[in-house]
Amino acid sequence: MKDLSIKVNIAGRMYPLTVQQTEEENIRKAVKAIDEMVRDYEQNYAVKDKQDLLAMVALQYATQSIELNAKTTSIDSGLNSQLKVLNDLISEVL
Repeated sequence: MKDLSIKVNIAGRMYPLTVQQTEEENIRKAVKAIDEMVRDYEQNYAVKDKQDLLAMVALQYATQSIELNAKTTSIDSGLNSQLKVLNDLISEVL
């Protein structure tokens, strides 16, 4: 895969990155989402320090990630139980 050199602007600061071509679109979407959250926090709270705003965004994303991982683990566990039951039923028939 070909690497690309890109620059992204997060909370008013430029960051040079080297990314794979296949990652570029998702990185740009992530940058846009971060900037939108920073803007929302800036408008809705009295916080003006970009570092504080970025910390709040990081906390929100980390919380969402933890919740999603817990939900995924729970779903995986349920699916594994159902697959085991189906496997046992098939084994009985064979």
